[in-house]
Amino acid sequence: MNAADLRRAYTLMRRRHGHLGWWPGDTPFEICIGAILTQNTAWTNVERAIANLKQANVLEPRSLLELSESELAQLIRPAGYFNVKARRLIPFLKVLVREFDSEIEQLLCGSTRTVRHTLLDIHGIGPETADCMLLYAGGHLSFVIDTYTRRIFSRHGWCPPDASYDELKALCESSLSHKPGRQLLDYWQDYHAQLVQVGKDYCRPKNPRCTECPLQCLLPKDASGHPHPSW
Repeated sequence: MNAADLRRAYTLMRRRHGHLGWWPGDTPFEICIGAILTQNTAWTNVERAIANLKQANVLEPRSLLELSESELAQLIRPAGYFNVKARRLIPFLKVLVREFDSEIEQLLCGSTRTVRHTLLDIHGIGPETADCMLLYAGGHLSFVIDTYTRRIFSRHGWCPPDASYDELKALCESSLSHKPGRQLLDYWQDYHAQLVQVGKDYCRPKNPRCTECPLQCLLPKDASGHPHPSW
């Protein structure tokens, strides 16, 4: 693939969806909580879990940390895997409260490389979650790779199916760095959101809707010259 394909892909997706204004969240802290809760579930379920935390008046670092693990798990139950996610939230909250005085801005302040290492050192936070926090809560230029990205890129022949997270991240960051200043941050934020939308609506694991997809024209061509996904 070449950078032109990836840049054209954004134009096509943006033309279909408009600017998506992602990631939803009233504060950087809420965005970080959402990034942990959204693992392996739909965002609508995360919204219900966050609504529970707001209704209980505990959507604040110290208040959440004061809950028992079982109390926290019950509040985030709508997000699925609630016991696992409670255990992932607690180490994050401990670092935030004890090392950064509950100030999410302090946790996310510094060079992107340093903050990313800090996040990845927290039990339960992997590369995708860390990059979501960096890009959307911290305003760092750190492109997010998820299942949708891998599926779309693989089917379009832009990466091998076994490409690593870091390889896909490097591909996106090197190909999509042509915007100036703050425009680049918004571009990366919306680009990821556009991929999520395409992955949910069209590039499904089974029965993909290729003919309706805004990226259909970028699929590899078969022997007859017609677009056909790389499986």
